[in-house]
Amino acid sequence: MFKSYFVIAWRSLIKNRTFYFINILGLSIGLTCCLLISAYLYTELTYDTYPQQADQIYRVGINVNGNGATDGYPHVDFAVGRGMKNAFGEVADFTRFIRAKQLYLRYKETVFKEQHMAMADSNFLRFFSIQLIEGNDKTALREPNSIVVTKAFAQKYFGEESPLGKVLSFGQDGEYKVTGMISEVPDKSHFHFDAFISMSGLRFDRETWSNVGVYTYLRLNEHTDPVTLQAKFPQLVEKYVVPEVQQDMGISLAEAQKSVNTFIFTLQPLRDIHLYSHSAYELEPNGDIKYVYIFGALAIFILLLACVNFINLSTAASAKRSREVGIRKVMGSLRMQLIIQFLTESVLLSFCAMFVAYGIVSILLPYFHQLTGIAIGFDFFLQPVTVAIVLFSLVAVGMLAGIYPAFFLSSFKTLRVLKANSGSADGKRNSLRSGLVVFQFAVSTALIVATLVIYQQLSFMQNKNLGYNKEQVMVIEDSYLLRNNESVLKEKLLRNSRVTNVSIARNIPGAPPDGTQAFAKQNLESESHDEIHIDIFRIDYDFVPTLGIALKEGRNLSPDFPSDSSGIVINETAARAFGWTTDEALNKTIVTSGQNEFHVVGVVKDFNYASVREKIGPLVMMLPRHNGITLVKFQAADVQEVIAFAREQWNAFNPDAPFAYSFLDQRFSAMYFSEERTGKVFTIFAVIAIAIAALGLFGLSAYTAAQRTKEIGIRKVLGASATEVLIMLSKQFLILVVIAFIIAVPVVAWTMNQWLEDFAYRIALQWWVFALAGVSVVAIAFASMLFQTMKAAVANPVKSLRSE
Repeated sequence: MFKSYFVIAWRSLIKNRTFYFINILGLSIGLTCCLLISAYLYTELTYDTYPQQADQIYRVGINVNGNGATDGYPHVDFAVGRGMKNAFGEVADFTRFIRAKQLYLRYKETVFKEQHMAMADSNFLRFFSIQLIEGNDKTALREPNSIVVTKAFAQKYFGEESPLGKVLSFGQDGEYKVTGMISEVPDKSHFHFDAFISMSGLRFDRETWSNVGVYTYLRLNEHTDPVTLQAKFPQLVEKYVVPEVQQDMGISLAEAQKSVNTFIFTLQPLRDIHLYSHSAYELEPNGDIKYVYIFGALAIFILLLACVNFINLSTAASAKRSREVGIRKVMGSLRMQLIIQFLTESVLLSFCAMFVAYGIVSILLPYFHQLTGIAIGFDFFLQPVTVAIVLFSLVAVGMLAGIYPAFFLSSFKTLRVLKANSGSADGKRNSLRSGLVVFQFAVSTALIVATLVIYQQLSFMQNKNLGYNKEQVMVIEDSYLLRNNESVLKEKLLRNSRVTNVSIARNIPGAPPDGTQAFAKQNLESESHDEIHIDIFRIDYDFVPTLGIALKEGRNLSPDFPSDSSGIVINETAARAFGWTTDEALNKTIVTSGQNEFHVVGVVKDFNYASVREKIGPLVMMLPRHNGITLVKFQAADVQEVIAFAREQWNAFNPDAPFAYSFLDQRFSAMYFSEERTGKVFTIFAVIAIAIAALGLFGLSAYTAAQRTKEIGIRKVLGASATEVLIMLSKQFLILVVIAFIIAVPVVAWTMNQWLEDFAYRIALQWWVFALAGVSVVAIAFASMLFQTMKAAVANPVKSLRSE
């Protein structure tokens, strides 16, 4: 019995192979997209699950209330971890690390610049369940000047030799002995370092609570409520932070006690960091839970579009088989047998689509990795859970596609079916197919609008007037290695006629600034006195002209004014935050941590020194304690000449490191790499979703044209032109597309407004985006139908009238 079902299903597939090919292709493409997006979602949702007791690990951060907003920091001061462990029995353990500065390491004649290193507590590797393949994880980071490296790191310096006991030279920063080797930090981690240096070598005059910079993690006892624990943190602020603030800022105890409400320690679950934390001080660019929702919805919609196509085309095709049903009933087939036959065919088609989809996935995986950066093997799609979900979905889709025609056609009276023409059974299903077409093109319209808005926002961020000139600026990051010769390099670079300006600074746009707390000295006795957090750029006299930053009031820092050693230039936002207008700010004094006083000599116009995602913060620019980065402004046509000249001057000093450079505009573009990649991935899947909808409409138009063959012949005999026939066949679908557009517009407008709220500086939704989407979806729909409808419109009416 079951063999006959499969034989009949196979014969039907061969007989209508073009129609079924479209059906299987649409479903397999949809399934492929859904599988690939599911791999992305799985990766994003399983970050930081590798440590033992990961659900009990929390990162300690700080929220500082001020400036009319809250500034969040993912790190705290050195004493916080141990202090919380000692204060609260709910804390089972803690660990800390500090991001190490970029250093050139040497082993014999081998030298590399290392940018991904951290100084960590001795228990760090065990805390995060990072296994050593050589060394003892209990002692590897216990002694000062010890270092644990990854296997790839070790191979760079030592080849295939065991790294244990080898000594790496850090130049002026001393020597470190390799005491352990790990394979690597797991891919799905919010931090990735190539080496961990023992923190036990650090020495402090005193361990403080009121600064930031130390990434601190607590492991709580089982069943501890983090919300209840966090509610106890203000007592630590009052006990430790308030006295420090009072001493550092030179303010009264009453003023310092405001810190209890403005200085808030927070706990963030380890597994939430990747998707929910977006501070400027994150260790790496994180994901975003909103993108998980967006791509999750996209996967569902793509699969639904493919399923709608499958169901729509299956129900359309079934109507042509009404006479087959009648004949089989005459021959004695029971209704249940007919139902099983239709369901078997439908499920068989869905399984064919699954095998095609798996084949496409195996081919596309390398390109998917290149596009998204997500490394996932084909074995992920063969895991029992994945296969079970896919099989369940396919059976469900097959049942949905087959159940309607199965029950509908099998319920017909035999005599009525045999008397009716092939299309008589189809009338009651027009409303179902119409609704499905509306759904498909509503989704298509929404995806076109979303794609246009995403690219508009990306273009806006990259082309926004930043308030400084990032073009033709070369960045020599390691000029601190020249020490006293750093200023000599600047003088030599300025002798080149192609170089228009040179500045030496510690902070530049696109990199995290320094920061501290400050208040306006004039407001100290007033009720409006409030500390605010300020960002700090340490610059030289030529920084402002080198980047073309516009002065609003006052003057730039100048060597002609000896008092400028304590002078500062602030931005407009800082002036407002201190309670001044820009002209009132001149000659005012601010007090920073450590009771350091600075007087304002100038105010610059606001410029975007961080990502356009973030609002411009209060910025103070002052002369540096330390330099380190050289900015070279040059003429646009002479890039290679300037690079060659700068390299020659660098090498003349015989520094410890080779000449290395980047360009400021490239660093700026790198800030939006994640958004650009997300935009590309979204666009590709959106185009595929629209193509699936178009493929379905192509199949339906072919079916409709075939169903109305005789009607078309009669109309042509009565004088209808090919154009009139084309309009007649297209009109019903185009009306559905217009309805879909009307439904989609308010939904997608609200959704994209929600997405744009993530950006401090954003575009406004414009009417032409929706108009272009509407025109595009109509054009896509018309193009999908054109071949079949035109073919029917120009067909010989004699052949049409002879057809059965």
